[in-house]
Amino acid sequence: MILDAKIPDGPLAEKWDNHRFNVKLVNPANKRKYEIIIVGSGLAGASAAATLAELGYNVKVFCFQDSARRAHSIAAQGGINAAKNYQNDGDSVHRLFYDTIKGGDYRSREANVYRLAQVSVNIIDQCVAQGVPFAREYGGLLANRSFGGAQVSRTFYARGQTGQQLLLGAYSALNRQIAYGKVQLFPRTEMLDVVLVDGKARGIVTRHLVTGHIESHSAHAVVLATGGYGNVFYLSTNAMGSNTTAIWRAYKKGAFFGNPCFTQIHPTCIPVSGEYQSKLTLMSESLRNDGRVWVPKAKGDKRAPQEIPEAERDYFLERKYPSFGNLVPRDVASRNAKQACDEGRGVGTTGLAVYLDFADAIKRDGLNRVSEKYGNLFEMYEKITGENPYESPMRIYPAVHYTMGGLWVDYNLMTTIPGLYAAGEANFSDHGANRLGASALMQGLADGYFVLPYTIGDYLAQMPTAKVTTDHPAFKEAETNVRATVQKMLSINGTKTVDEFHKELGHIMWNYCGMSRNAEGLTYAKGKIQELKKEFWSNVKLIGVNEEMNQTIEKAGRVADFIELGELMVTDALNRNESCGGHFREEYQTPENEALRDDANFAYVAAWEFTGPNSEAALHKEELTFENVKLTQRSYK
Repeated sequence: MILDAKIPDGPLAEKWDNHRFNVKLVNPANKRKYEIIIVGSGLAGASAAATLAELGYNVKVFCFQDSARRAHSIAAQGGINAAKNYQNDGDSVHRLFYDTIKGGDYRSREANVYRLAQVSVNIIDQCVAQGVPFAREYGGLLANRSFGGAQVSRTFYARGQTGQQLLLGAYSALNRQIAYGKVQLFPRTEMLDVVLVDGKARGIVTRHLVTGHIESHSAHAVVLATGGYGNVFYLSTNAMGSNTTAIWRAYKKGAFFGNPCFTQIHPTCIPVSGEYQSKLTLMSESLRNDGRVWVPKAKGDKRAPQEIPEAERDYFLERKYPSFGNLVPRDVASRNAKQACDEGRGVGTTGLAVYLDFADAIKRDGLNRVSEKYGNLFEMYEKITGENPYESPMRIYPAVHYTMGGLWVDYNLMTTIPGLYAAGEANFSDHGANRLGASALMQGLADGYFVLPYTIGDYLAQMPTAKVTTDHPAFKEAETNVRATVQKMLSINGTKTVDEFHKELGHIMWNYCGMSRNAEGLTYAKGKIQELKKEFWSNVKLIGVNEEMNQTIEKAGRVADFIELGELMVTDALNRNESCGGHFREEYQTPENEALRDDANFAYVAAWEFTGPNSEAALHKEELTFENVKLTQRSYK
């Protein structure tokens, strides 16, 4: 199969405008005849649902949470990027485009990234109109701060709870359409399969998490906005319910999976403190505006941080990257923190942490000013660790945070299954091998508010309004398969819990496909995952029955998918014999220990096709062409 990204012709800056003019439109009177299913109620899902319903379509929204506003988007802290140039510091749409391409280590599509930069300016206006309480300067203008990988201040924020405020804006717009009857919301409902009729996505099969009831829903198009798959590592900053099931079941129905090994490790997280932990906590990247990252110069120095004089501290990011300092991209900051700890200079009881110190900022700006900017984050840190970051530096260490990989989509955000779309973190499209901070919220809202409403109309305008009912044999077959899988898991009655399998998978993934990888380790990991999969299907222990609230069924289905996804991630990492962004192969690095790309052989999107339950996935390549940026070795020095 030849991958067609459907990138419009013409100059880069005119592609999106020309495309919007050329797409086919649906008559307003006809929009009410079409139904669209959206799975996921985070920023991408809620904004898409609200906008499509406002246009006149009938929308069904599904989320496994008890409320749409509990989607994991609510956890985002630091901010959202937009090329407004309010600071008059040299920002522009083209600079945001360039920073994003470079930050992703030249492994993303130019056309998609430029469109993202273009619509970023509209997102802020949309959110302000909804009442999102962005921080403001003394004179009333919207405030900005800096994030990693940029030398301008373009990040809009609401203290350390930007995701929550943006989601409440989208949620209010969604609720408005629910009240009008244009949106039906199905909470506590998990999607377990995509239904194809005549090769097109025409619905989904779901399980109600309280009653266990399995049923089908039909539509003219399906949008997956279910977030990322970072929980494949068990410990991550994601909510514990975040999973890959929706996009993985779509993959097994024919949707290609793009760049699965591209995962982001966030450099500023509260370190692991024990085996009992089930998730990790993020400390916003915004803290690196004022916090200084350092470790002792001497190995094994266990003195309290206040007892270590300046001359004996190594501010390693400022030393190695003077142009960007502590605001280098996440992959760079994470690798350097790991390197310092591997050298024996890590801090804390485990030695797996570095300091993030605000003493200079407090001395310069005053405690009250620092509290205004970061107060809720400092409070969160103190509640978890029992340490006061106003008095002692934070201890931080990298952790899994985001996945740049996802379902392969074309310029219209459609997967390789006609009528099936993927939005936000569920797709691969905009961030290449490393996402810049504050760009996840930007992409989710860009896809939902400003891209999908145009592109999905182009698809619907070319298909009849006639509905496919859930009595169709394809729906009955999908329901039967879902029920059979649930019963199979319940019948195993093994001795090992789902959480034990998940934790074991997480150890394999973190140790061999985490911050750094090599061929030997990846080969070993693949074998271990295959063994784990066999053991899961012969020895997993579930309790209860399907017809009730049964979290062991929920977890088992998700972990089974994570195990299969983990194998594909390792396969992808083995195939990509280069280092780029968050994919760091130890065999491919510069003398300065930076990622060494191989543009001649790997300047492509790896799109993997499911070929059967016991077969190797088939690799398809979308070659990346760069006409507006020059491929160079990334440097933040």
